[in-house]
Order: sequence, then C-alpha cells, then structure tokens
Amino acid sequence: MGTIKRLSLSQVTGGFLFYKRAAGRAQSTLDGYHYTFEKLKLFFPDDTQFAAIDRGQMVAFFAWLQNEHITAPVGFAPRPAGPLAPKSIYNIYVNLKALWAWACREGYADCNPVKAVDVPDYNPPAIEPFTKEEIKAVLKACRQTAEWRDRPGVVAQRQTANRDTAIILVLLDTGIRASELCNLTMSDVNLGNNRLCIRHGKGNKERYVSFGKSTARAMWKYITPLAIDREPTDPFFMVDDEGTPRPLTRDVLHRLVVRLGERAGLQTRCHPHRFRHTFAITYLRNDGDVFTLQEQLGHTDLTMVRRYLHIARADVAEAHRRASPVDNWRL
Repeated sequence: MGTIKRLSLSQVTGGFLFYKRAAGRAQSTLDGYHYTFEKLKLFFPDDTQFAAIDRGQMVAFFAWLQNEHITAPVGFAPRPAGPLAPKSIYNIYVNLKALWAWACREGYADCNPVKAVDVPDYNPPAIEPFTKEEIKAVLKACRQTAEWRDRPGVVAQRQTANRDTAIILVLLDTGIRASELCNLTMSDVNLGNNRLCIRHGKGNKERYVSFGKSTARAMWKYITPLAIDREPTDPFFMVDDEGTPRPLTRDVLHRLVVRLGERAGLQTRCHPHRFRHTFAITYLRNDGDVFTLQEQLGHTDLTMVRRYLHIARADVAEAHRRASPVDNWRL
C-alpha cells in the first residue's frame, strides 16, 4: 500500500476540513463536518488507517449511532443527553459520503464504503407555513411588550421594535436563511432598488434577492437613525449588548424569533426557517414560477422547491373542493 493510503482517519478528516475551508464553505457547514468527524473518531478511538475502513465497519458505525450512542444535544436550549435524532444521523451519513467521495478523488481511499450502506431513515418534518393572522400577531409582538405582571392589560413599546419588525419582514419577504440575514452588511442592502446582495449563500454562492415596499419602509425606519455611525462593512442588523453594539448571530436570532412567537401566543413553533417556508409557499400560491423561486432561495436544484410546489398545489385542490359549484350545489 502506498504512503498516501497509510494516512490515519484524523489526517484525512483534517485534510478534508482544510480543503472545505479553503473553498470558502460557511462556518456552519464546517461545524457540521467537524461534529460528524467527532462521532466517527469516537467509534474509531485508535485513529485507524482511513483506507482500511470498509463497508462492514460503516454498517456497525451507523448501528452504534442509532442504538447505543448517547450525546448531549448542541444548541442554545438546555436539554438532557439522549440518542441522536434521525435528522442528525441522516446528516452524518451525507457528510461521510462527501468525505469519502473527496478522499477517493484525492487517492486516500479506493472506494466509498458509505455509498454501500443503506441511507438512514429520515422523514422530513411537515412544512407548516405561518398564517396571515400569525404573522400579524408576531409583528404586534415586535412592537409591544408582554402585559405587565403587576398591571394586567398594560403594555409598553419595545425599544427594539423597529429592528425586530424589519427582521421579521425581511425573513418573510425574501426567504433568505437565518445565516444570510445575520451576514448582511450595510453595503449589501440597497433601499433604492429594494434589493439585497447575499454574498455568502449556501455553497458560498452570491445572489441578489428582492423585497417589497413595506419591507423597505421598515428597514429604512430601523437603519436611518443608526446609519451615521455605521461603515459599509458593518453588519446591517446588530444587537445592543449593554450599550456596545455587536453583530446579530444565528443563535441570538433564533432566540429572538422563538420569544416573539411565544409572546404572540402562537400554538406552533416559531423559528427563522419557518418564514422561509412561508415565503416560498405563498410565492407559489400567488402564481410565482419555480425557477425564479429557486434563484431567490439560493437552491442548487429544484428538490426543495418541488416540496413547496406540492403543498401549494394541495392548497389549490383543497380550495376547489370547498368551492366547487358542482359539489356544493349537489348537481
């Protein structure tokens, strides 16, 4: 076996991460790879020779993940340790398949043993867009505090009302991802032609997305008093940490949106990605075309757009069922 085939698991995974970092992959993507490789190293604690790992060992690895491995969940919400969610195991499968594909191209392995393993079962959760009433309730929660505990019925204007309103409307009106919103700089926002430049979308691809007049007004109302102190490279959305502005992060955005949903009294979970779903389905309901939607969302193919289209068509069928003159008139 040549020297290149004697590299250890940690050496190859380290090389893969270096390659992806050099290719400009987003930090969230790199974090996902790192998380996956940590699981693999737990199963191979002796840092085995990478090229020697075969299909049987990978089958055993995924059986271990599903039946034996217990881990503390990542994220901002404290949760007890437990087995991995099906989605997490599926993500690990996808990441390892990519690792071995790269390793085969580079000559570190002769074949991809992950491809010979059955894809872990994973049923994507149902997509539930917001209703118009729910969006109105969230926007109201942006403007007002919850009722005062000692004075029922009394609310106050929130200090971050303009910023939070702009955030919700941008998420809803553009369908951009949470990370893309957090990465927006002052120079990425053009209020003259109602357009955002997404410089580091998924796959590090640049694209432009449009937004409407109401969203433009909300963004102008938020940023105008602050613009004099901002540089073109400064983040557009920031948080005030005890008088010191700092960039808005994905975790902070997630917590903000969850709290707004709770204050709005929503019965279903409120999270940033749900605004993306709502934008896509509403766009299709209003006769938008799938290719423009694909470009706006930054998808590399139509797979996810087809899911949105299926939901939109189901809505149309249900609307016809309710409104059908032949059925309702019992002709």
